[in-house]
Amino acid sequence: MNSPRAVRTAPTLRTSVAALLALVAAAATVLLATAPRAEAATLTPVPSFGADPGNLGMYAYVPDGLPDDAPLVVLLHGCGQDAAAYHAHSGWAEHADASGFALVYAQQNYLNNFSRCFNWFSPGDVARGSGEAASVRSMVGYAVAEYGLDADRVYVSGLSAGGAMAGELLAAYPDVFAGGSVVAGVPVGCADGMLDAFTCMNPGVTRTPGQWGDQVRAKYPDWTGPWPRVAVWHGTADYTVVPANADASVAQWTNVAGVSGEPDSTETIGGSTTAAYHGGGPTTAAVARYTVSGMGHGVPVEPSTGCGSAGAYFLDTVCSTGHTVAFWGIGDPVG
Repeated sequence: MNSPRAVRTAPTLRTSVAALLALVAAAATVLLATAPRAEAATLTPVPSFGADPGNLGMYAYVPDGLPDDAPLVVLLHGCGQDAAAYHAHSGWAEHADASGFALVYAQQNYLNNFSRCFNWFSPGDVARGSGEAASVRSMVGYAVAEYGLDADRVYVSGLSAGGAMAGELLAAYPDVFAGGSVVAGVPVGCADGMLDAFTCMNPGVTRTPGQWGDQVRAKYPDWTGPWPRVAVWHGTADYTVVPANADASVAQWTNVAGVSGEPDSTETIGGSTTAAYHGGGPTTAAVARYTVSGMGHGVPVEPSTGCGSAGAYFLDTVCSTGHTVAFWGIGDPVG
């Protein structure tokens, strides 16, 4: 038989323990609500990155846990786009996470160009040390120092006007960029004004490989090499920037690299895409041309493999991002 004292004490202890557990749970809830959480990498504006004569915006994406001396890829959107749209659709974020490299997006504004096109046809914006080109160079310097990246593995890629500007940057700063990718763009030095720009886009401009190569060499006459490795992407049904521009870009960069304009080898890589390699194989060539059969104007993406998402000027065909990073040697070709 229990004593009256025992009968009174047991429920009192149970009540005290329950109250204590409730207090602990409440305290834990408060701590979880107020403690800082580890966040996944996000696209972040960089309001100040140094000299900005071209009046451009900078956005950075640095994957969590990025090792020291990781590569850097600079990205240039097309007309009417912005950094956020390019980041969301192009597949670069997925490959940066998977392969371990940082991204910097340059963003155009309406004050520079009403259509938000990079001014690839303006001599003051494409010359070494001048205008928009100099702004992008500042972004590279800032990112390499701020995020501890490898200055010898910096690359640039862009779409359309951004692709044209990517080529101009490769020519103006071959000492900065190890490689580049021109997606639906035009060759370096094709235009020196807006009216010329429309002619370059369609029907295109005819020059010899040597003349095209001279346009690159004139950007930095003191440079003796090595030259960046260049990937050229274009759809056969692009009527905005006609495929003749891809022919010219390949002629230009093979001439600069001193390799044959005829490919050493070709292969089919999926999505009705043919890859042609000049001056080496898939991972060693000086120039690679990727021809996407039946594709219009845009960035080739492949959502089914985790490479970007389809949208305006992001066309579901093949993962151009993956094949480009594999060509550069900083990632794998698949999503």
